[in-house]
Formats: sequence, structure tokens, C-alpha cells
Amino acid sequence: MSELREAAMESKAWPFQEARAVLKRIQAAGSKKDHVLFETGYGPSGLPHIGTFGEVLRTTMIRRAFEVISDIPTRMICFSDDMDGMRKVPGNVPDQDMLQEHLQKPLTSVPDPFGTHESFGHHNNAMLRRFLDTFGFDYEFISATEFYASGQFDEVLKRAVERYDDVMKVMLKSLREERRQSYSIFLPIHPETGRVLYVPMKEVNAKDHSITFDDEEGREWTLPVTGGNVKLQWKPDFGARWAALGVDFEMYGKDHSTNTPIYDRICEILGGKKPEHFTYELFLDDKGQKISKSSGNGISIDEWLTYASTESLSYFMFQKPKTAKRLFFDVIPRAMDEYHQQLRAYEGQDATQRLANPVYHIHNGDVPVSKMVVPFSMLLNLASVSGARDKETLWGFIGKYAPDAAPDSHPDLDAAAGYAVKYYEDFVAPNKTYRAPTEPEREALEELRDKLAAWDGGQDAEGLQGIVYDVGRERFDPMRDWFKALYQVLLGADQGPRFGGFIALYGVDETIALIEKGLAGELG
Repeated sequence: MSELREAAMESKAWPFQEARAVLKRIQAAGSKKDHVLFETGYGPSGLPHIGTFGEVLRTTMIRRAFEVISDIPTRMICFSDDMDGMRKVPGNVPDQDMLQEHLQKPLTSVPDPFGTHESFGHHNNAMLRRFLDTFGFDYEFISATEFYASGQFDEVLKRAVERYDDVMKVMLKSLREERRQSYSIFLPIHPETGRVLYVPMKEVNAKDHSITFDDEEGREWTLPVTGGNVKLQWKPDFGARWAALGVDFEMYGKDHSTNTPIYDRICEILGGKKPEHFTYELFLDDKGQKISKSSGNGISIDEWLTYASTESLSYFMFQKPKTAKRLFFDVIPRAMDEYHQQLRAYEGQDATQRLANPVYHIHNGDVPVSKMVVPFSMLLNLASVSGARDKETLWGFIGKYAPDAAPDSHPDLDAAAGYAVKYYEDFVAPNKTYRAPTEPEREALEELRDKLAAWDGGQDAEGLQGIVYDVGRERFDPMRDWFKALYQVLLGADQGPRFGGFIALYGVDETIALIEKGLAGELG
């Protein structure tokens, strides 16, 4: 066993913990499968969102961890439930009146309001695939419509007819009394209207694998369950899909957790072995409410990538997946800085520590070197005091602080400078509030100004931090009151950077001028 594999078998990082659970499942079953199948599911009623990214990313991390501890080949499927009936018209698409006429039709039978694809489902599937391809995910795409129509689901659908009572027994336990009266696991596609019908069954025939039902107008129909004539309700579909594909692992949000026993049992009734599953906590908005793509709260993936790198988003997704986290704009700077802190730490870590480091999983072991010689939070403060409107302005300061750094040789820093200007303009500038110093704060600021004027140590951040600390130590207890005063008086914020490092970056003379303005009440 290689040193890497040996360390991975003991690693406490959650991707390796989940990978070991999958391996244990395969070994316990004595499986003859020639591969391990990871699956992610997608409901294409709307456009891909940040939760989709998180689900595919996290599944990919577990898949890659599995490949470290086992030589069994792996596959990952992204399954689109595009045969689902369109229950309501999304509010963010054109041609609403046209779509209204096609309610309850499978998404792949609804015309594309954008006019670019065969159907609305095909359009959203294309958006999903483009979305996944942009981030370089390795996956196979399966359309539910094609899966049902091609016959790949037929054997499991036949079993669902033959074992109808057993599957219904599982489902009925989970339903309210009024729902039980009309519920069926089968949803026929009306032969004339093409709509997905939610109707009770008059007969389920195990001999010819057909169902008989009345449509909304009272007309009786008999259809084979095979060949795309019928789809399964979403909960039975979950378990049936696991059985049909032989899924070994799938993750989903906490809102599915109460249904897990249902999915598992239906999978087993239909001849499959329940997979390993991982339930992650949901994201919350700035008010602590669950993020919903229909309500549009929280932050979208495009918005995150306007202000920060893909890697910072991956870092955020890696952290504590079983803990509910606020996903809003104010988490971005911290994610940017912590990602690069982990990159720098990785260089000096041993194998065990590296496998626990998020950047190992973000980069699948091929971890780059950070060239962020200035933290993102410092760039934000620099944008604030300099009034920068473009990243070139920031580079004027960066170049003096780190002469060896340049946009071409430090592309991550160059990109971060652009992100910082945009983030400052949209989130920091509108909320800046300066205040005048109190008399003790004024005396401390005047002393700091004078000591900086006498400083001849260049851009020594530690030496400058020592001056800041010495001035504050004489007057403030606790010291955080001194730093809070610096931030509120000079930066118009309640929090800020390590001030010695800020002076080194912004410049000693420039900081003296900033203090003078703060003392004169000229900031803000």
C-alpha cells in the first residue's frame, strides 16, 4: 500500500470518510461490478444554481478520494429529471403566456421560450451541461426522457408493476389520508394532450405490465408502463433510478433526509441495493432563511464569481458540509483569504495534513502555489482609502510594496485586485461611515502620525505594526478599542486589516496624510 493510500485510509477529512464508506459497501456486497457509480440529480425546471455546483463539486471530491483508496474504476452520472411535468411557469423566462398553455407537460415537451432548443427541458439541460463543463467536471449526462423512452428503465418499471402493492405500501405510510385515496406511483402521459396525469389507477396488470386509468374527462385508457408512456412519481423514481442504474453513492440536501428510508426501501423492492448517501445542510441567506431558487434569496454562482475566484467558492463548499452556513456576499472576502492561507500552509505539511487540507480536494492533489502576496481583505481596504476605480490603481501600490510582483507573474493577485475593486464599489463604499476621534483617540492618532514621520525602516510590516501597538498599549485597555478606533476613524468600517501591514502596503507618507484627514474631519 502506498504512503498516500495508507494516509487516506486514516484521514478524517470528510471526502475520505465517505469514500471509505462506499468502499466498505462494495466489499461487503462482494460486488461483481466493474465500476463504482456516483450520481447527482438535477430538476431542470429552472436554470442551474449555486446548490447544483456544490452538489456536483462535493460528489466529485468523494469520487476522487475513492480513487485514492481503491483501484476500482469510477463513473459519475448527472441525471436530469426532465420528464417531470411543468407545474408552474418560472418567473425569469420570456413568453410566459405561451408557457402557460403547456403546464403539466413534460419539460422536454414544452416549447423553448428562448427559441434556441428543441424544448424548454433541452434548453435547461444545455445550460446545465455548459455550467458543468465550465468548471471542468467529469460526468456523463442522462436525460430522464431518453432513459424512459429508450427502454433502459423498462425492466425496473415492469418490476414496479409486479411489486406494485409492496411499493404502494411504502408510499402510503408517508401520505396524508386524503392523498392516499388518489395516489399512484405511476404517472401516465396522456396519449392525446401529452400532459403528465396525477390520477388513481383502476387496474395495474402484472401480466402485460400495463395500467388502466380514467383521465380528467372520465375517459378510460390502458397504457404499457414501458417505452416512455408512464413515469414514476418523484419519490419512487429516486429509488427506482438507483435500482436501474446500480448507483453506489448519491448526496442530497437535508430537505430529502426524511425520505431516505423511502428511497432505500423502494430501491430494494425493485431489485437494487440501496446506495451510500450523504445528507448536507442547506444554505441560509443573510437573514438566516433557507436559500430557495424560486424566491431568489441568497447569492447566485454568477454573483459569487463576479467578486471572487472559483477556488474560493470551492473552498466555501468544502467547509463543514453538514453544518448550515450563511451564503451571502459578506462571506466572500474571508473565503478568498482562507483559501490562500491553506495554499501557503500546504507546502510545509506532511501527507496526513495535506489530505485534510481543503486545497488538496479542490485541486485533486495537484495543488498550485499561492502568489497572493497581499491578502484580499487588504486589497479591499486599499481600494477604500485610495478610491480605486480599477485594478491598475491598486497595482500602483502593490508594485511599491512587492516590486517582484506583476500581473503576468501573479495572475491570482491580478484577478483578486479586479475582484476587490468591484466588491468595494458594490458592498463597501455604500456602507462606509466615518466618525470623529474622541480626545484620547486624537492624542493617539497624533502620536502615531509623528512616529510614522520619524520612521526610516521602509516597508517593514512587522516594525510598523510594533509602532501601532506601542502607541495603543499606552492608552487603551483592551487594545481592540484602539484598533476599532483606527478602522472607524480612518477606514469608515468596524473591522479592518492588520494595521502595520496596511501601512506597508499603502505607504507611510500616504498613511500620515490619511491620519491628517481623519483628524481634520475630512474623510467621508
